[in-house]
Amino acid sequence: MKKKIEIELFAVTRFALKLAAIAGLAFVIAKTINPASAAEPKTKTIVVGTTVGDFAILVNEGLKPELEKIGYQVRLVQFTDYVRPNIALSEGALDVNIFQHKPYMDEFSKEKGLKLSVLAPVPTAPLGLYSGQLKSLSEVKDGTTIAVPNDPSNLARALVILSELGWIELKKSINPLRVSHKDILKNARNLKIVPLEAAQLPRSLSDVGYAVINGNYATSAGIPVSSALAREKNDHYINHAVIRTGDLNAPFAKDLLEATRSTSFKAFAKKRFNGYKFPSEWK
Repeated sequence: MKKKIEIELFAVTRFALKLAAIAGLAFVIAKTINPASAAEPKTKTIVVGTTVGDFAILVNEGLKPELEKIGYQVRLVQFTDYVRPNIALSEGALDVNIFQHKPYMDEFSKEKGLKLSVLAPVPTAPLGLYSGQLKSLSEVKDGTTIAVPNDPSNLARALVILSELGWIELKKSINPLRVSHKDILKNARNLKIVPLEAAQLPRSLSDVGYAVINGNYATSAGIPVSSALAREKNDHYINHAVIRTGDLNAPFAKDLLEATRSTSFKAFAKKRFNGYKFPSEWK
């Protein structure tokens, strides 16, 4: 009798082991055929790249809380130039970057062969002319040195500001998004227009009469946007959240877009970024 029971237990054990082996094999096959069916982490991560200053604040204090409400972790990576954020995005080190306007993205993508697309507009500090050694517009004189951004799209913006002030004259029928030094028709005051890396412009103020500075670098250097002696009037230069073109329909992209449209995010931005340009969609 004892021997019979042992035989039956052995048979049951073998049967159970076979079932476990089959179940394990099925799980492995399912994971191989459909990796998405494997258990995923409960918390998803979005890696956001920005330049230092206001965009970092926008992400940490504005977008991050919105995304955390729906189960995301947000990791911020800050850059001090306008080149690496797009390279890092294209290579997959970032999921999204927030620092640039569409004309710059288009020009950079074309030059580098990148496939990037704008996702959502964000609050943008206008480009402005700030005082250096000279404290008012009326102090401009022959030979005054003016520092400007050296990248093509922001250089164009700076030259348009100088033309709107009447300090230089640009050629007629030019594309204001693509203005360069060769488009200066007259420079009656012989202004010395010196291109510098955008991040270096606030530091140049003690050495030049004026500097045309991007809003994010002005704020990161503690220079109030409201202190600009002149601001650009063109509305083409609203900055955007930018992602890889292939991710436009990704779930995280849709969630990020909704976060930028949320009532609480808009309220935060309007309170925190006084004097900025806001997306026309917000009106």
